Amino acid sequence: MFTDETLDLVGAESTWRKSHQQTQESRSCQTRPVHTAEAETQATDVLDNSTQTQDHISQTLSLDQDISSFPGLLDFLHKVEDVVIKELVKNSKSHAFDGFEVNWEDQNESVSCLYRLQHVDAKERGLQVMAVSWNCTGSVIGCGFGRVDDGDWSNEKAYVCTWNLDRQNLNPKRPDLVIDVATPVMCLCFHPVRPSIVAGGLYSGEVVVWDTSRSQDLILAQTGMSADTHREPVYQVTWVPGARRGEFIVLSAGSGGRVLLWTVDGAEAKLILSSGYALVQQQIPQSGAASKTRGSTSIGVTSIALSPWDLDTFLVGSEGGLVLKCSFSSETVAAVPPDGESVTLRAPMQFSFSPRGGPVHSVHFSPFHRNLFVSVGTDGLAHLHTVLQPRPLLSLRVSDSYAFGVRWSPTRPLVFAAATGQGLVQMFDLGRKSLRPAATIDQNTSGQPTYCLEFNPKHTNLMAVGSADGSINIWQLSAELTEQGSKETAMLEQLANEVAD
Repeated sequence: MFTDETLDLVGAESTWRKSHQQTQESRSCQTRPVHTAEAETQATDVLDNSTQTQDHISQTLSLDQDISSFPGLLDFLHKVEDVVIKELVKNSKSHAFDGFEVNWEDQNESVSCLYRLQHVDAKERGLQVMAVSWNCTGSVIGCGFGRVDDGDWSNEKAYVCTWNLDRQNLNPKRPDLVIDVATPVMCLCFHPVRPSIVAGGLYSGEVVVWDTSRSQDLILAQTGMSADTHREPVYQVTWVPGARRGEFIVLSAGSGGRVLLWTVDGAEAKLILSSGYALVQQQIPQSGAASKTRGSTSIGVTSIALSPWDLDTFLVGSEGGLVLKCSFSSETVAAVPPDGESVTLRAPMQFSFSPRGGPVHSVHFSPFHRNLFVSVGTDGLAHLHTVLQPRPLLSLRVSDSYAFGVRWSPTRPLVFAAATGQGLVQMFDLGRKSLRPAATIDQNTSGQPTYCLEFNPKHTNLMAVGSADGSINIWQLSAELTEQGSKETAMLEQLANEVAD
């Protein structure tokens, strides 16, 4: 039915291609000729002037000149010679200005609050100011936020904040720097010579060193969690001179009964344990009533004071009410079983003072006498001690509640300040006959406790006070509380030489 068939090819020429072919032509154009011209000018007259002062003729009286050329001067000197010599001899034997230093600054007649610093986030979360510290220039105040009342300690986020008081347009409610910290900050201390370095102790037992001059990763070094790290809250950090000249290492102490010294390794961002001390009940020096103290084997450390007179000596305040004089050079091995530490722990205790009725919250050496120190605690008393006797020379009632911090004045040998559980700072003057405070400074905390205070190392009329309401008050003290009077040092020496009853 179907067959194959071949057909011829059929083609059609494109008319589209021809319709789009365009004729190409060349065209050109040119602007009109551009005319140019050159011209020159020059000043016709030049004038050069100069000036010079006349030679200065000195009018200074030379000692080589003949005094006879000044009529009347020789007669005057002969006339007053005996009187002047008599007064000079009299002044050379006078002690009226012993210890007096001229202060050319304006006198402050009253105590005034310059700033009330707060971190809004910390205040909203009810965090408390646990520590304050001035940097070595005296311009920056740092504070550590934490909590001592209640809450989930292990998960409580906290802060370290700094304010530069010399900065223009200072905002008291906005810190210049805020460092987020994973656990509450219990203590804080700026480096003695490097103003941007600050060390802190945490509730977790860690010790951290921050460099506030960095823009990122402010942690310079930290202990981390290892066999060498504190296992209990760290209540005190401070800087002590290292083995090399100009070197400083970190001292930390906590309720676990350990006092540890750390070397800062900035390259590895680590704190390396260089030496350590353990305080245990069995090795307390037997000095009277101290042997009756009850408690666990370890002595929980609440505060440390370094002697400014003897770099080998430091004081320890404890949870059990003991104050212990200790030595860095002790070679006695601590009576504690090894627990994986990288160094051998030593027992530093050399002498124990009469125990108190509760924890010792703060101790501080006098900067004016090598043997005197003051301590405060839960009994509400300030005990003035000499390191040569176990019993206090003097006890003063600071508060009907607890006393949390104490600092000796950097300018007045007889004055110290104490922070109380009633939100007050009490200033005592031992030169007065009365044992009542010379001044009471209310922190306006609505009765909440005041935990810490520090005098400014450079501007000694300034004092920072941290409180439980999350505020840091910067106080300018009056001249009466900051200017040393005559014979103060002698009165302090006399007080130190008294024998305790």
